[in-house]
Amino acid sequence: MAQSERIAVTHTPASPGVDAVLARMRALALDLPPRDGVAVFNRVYLSVTEAVDRAIDGGAAGGFLDRTAAITLDVRFAERYLTAVDAASLGVRGPACWRPLFQFRRHPGVRPLQFALAGINAHIGHDLALAVVDACRTLGCEPGVLEDEFERVGDILVTLEEHIREELMPGPDLLQVADPLTHLLGSWSLERARDAAWGAARALWALRDLPCLEAEFRQRLDTSVGLVGRMLLTPLPD
Repeated sequence: MAQSERIAVTHTPASPGVDAVLARMRALALDLPPRDGVAVFNRVYLSVTEAVDRAIDGGAAGGFLDRTAAITLDVRFAERYLTAVDAASLGVRGPACWRPLFQFRRHPGVRPLQFALAGINAHIGHDLALAVVDACRTLGCEPGVLEDEFERVGDILVTLEEHIREELMPGPDLLQVADPLTHLLGSWSLERARDAAWGAARALWALRDLPCLEAEFRQRLDTSVGLVGRMLLTPLPD
């Protein structure tokens, strides 16, 4: 990233800030039953956001050269998830990408790892692209200026993915090729979802002066990510 590009950014302070979104997630963790599908994802996302927060506090040592840009992207990203939670709690029809998780959150045939992956799919596949655009508008910059922050957040997510899978795996039966969950896990990749999110963010930014096309692109992105989420939440036999 060229230094001149960094200087061109308008450094608008992020609001409400990482501490505020962390507080919201911790409150949700206390309010929701542990087995609730949203609670499962919330625990995962809370650990990710805490890891990102620690890295941001580390500055260059944590991999974030522009602290303001990193905070803005992190907060805009989290706000997408929290807005979906608020909509569901009010009975409002939220984004299609989140609907499968809210619809199946108490289904006894869905395993915790499925809930976690469905939430990650919605948040990475849909929310991350929109959060990049939100952050660009807040900071007055092009998506390319945020690429370093985007990649660093993605690196943290990939690092934590293995930990998430290990923590939520149901037991040694997962090692058997015939287990249906094995096939579901093999059908989705966080790294591919992250790459697709970056492409979607750039496309949305390019369409920002064409509101009808931008709205159509957003709707199709939302629907396609929701379809994947529904597949990930297929109820499985014990």
